[in-house]
Amino acid sequence: MNSPMTDTVLVTGAFGLVGSETVRQLQAGGRRVIATDLDLPANRKAAAGLLPPDAVRWADLTDPGAVTELLQKVAPTVIIHLAAIIPPACYARPALARRVNVDATGYLLEAAATLPQPPRFVQASSVATYGARNPHHVSGVLTADTPLRPSDNYGAHKVEAEKLVRGSALDWVILRLGGVLTAEPRFDLDLDTIYFEASLPVDGRIQTVDVRDVARAFIAATTAPVVGETLLIGGDDSHRLVQGDLAPSMAAAMGLVGGIPAGRKGNPDSDTDWFGTDWMDTKRSVEALDFQRISWSQMLAETANRMGWRRYPARLGAPLAHALLKRRSPYYRYPGRYADLWSVIGRKWEGFRPE
Repeated sequence: MNSPMTDTVLVTGAFGLVGSETVRQLQAGGRRVIATDLDLPANRKAAAGLLPPDAVRWADLTDPGAVTELLQKVAPTVIIHLAAIIPPACYARPALARRVNVDATGYLLEAAATLPQPPRFVQASSVATYGARNPHHVSGVLTADTPLRPSDNYGAHKVEAEKLVRGSALDWVILRLGGVLTAEPRFDLDLDTIYFEASLPVDGRIQTVDVRDVARAFIAATTAPVVGETLLIGGDDSHRLVQGDLAPSMAAAMGLVGGIPAGRKGNPDSDTDWFGTDWMDTKRSVEALDFQRISWSQMLAETANRMGWRRYPARLGAPLAHALLKRRSPYYRYPGRYADLWSVIGRKWEGFRPE
């Protein structure tokens, strides 16, 4: 690899949650960054606050010609490939999701292989590749060698993308991400995301990770001696939670104490009615990438600090938020006692079927 001070790092999906933080940290570390994403108003606004115009390349990665032109002009020494359509958007637009999650990955790999000095390729994958995880039946935690059995199209897309990466002639690294969160209070959650999160079994295991630690992992993977490895990226042991911990705790940190209605537990007798998250073994990834810095309690404390005085009016609005979210729950007046994840997702996004 070239020196970190002389290389060019191309970041795809550069103005999403992980992309923006990765670009920010690369800049702070003195790396030369070229950011690419779709030319949308929200992305232009994000780009203006992060990078000079000459460090941004607007491109549609589902267009192979645009990808070839991009890589020939940029000639990156490293590609951090973050562009993706994740749940629940991938359920609403499955054909587009596949073009972005799978086809675009292939176009990038093919174009990168033709460069005079092919780059290292750092691929963002997901624990969704492992599929449904019934905590009542599974033993141990996820490892890089745990069999892949995706339950939804997103997990299946990531499995396909990983195969493309492994089959390429490039130096590659694959990072499978847990539940990425930010301590920055967010007010931009759409109704689809709220519906999706409320559909998940509250006792499903999940390992979260602060977005800043995710960015540290991706940046470390650009130079660390980890070529050919698949690494799991999650927070420290304090991030080993269950799904029902997340929204209520984050809402309470913002002042919305009691604002999130209780969800449903998963069916302990079914191995399919669960989501593709679980706790993970991060020993090797921490050893190789040294990225874990921020605990779950630190995240919550930072969220509360960043909310500041806004926590007080938020607390007053918590009962109203609870009432509204209860009526919008996918399980409002829904029969049964357990979460019926794939049925309510199929009801919301007509035509979606689990893998």
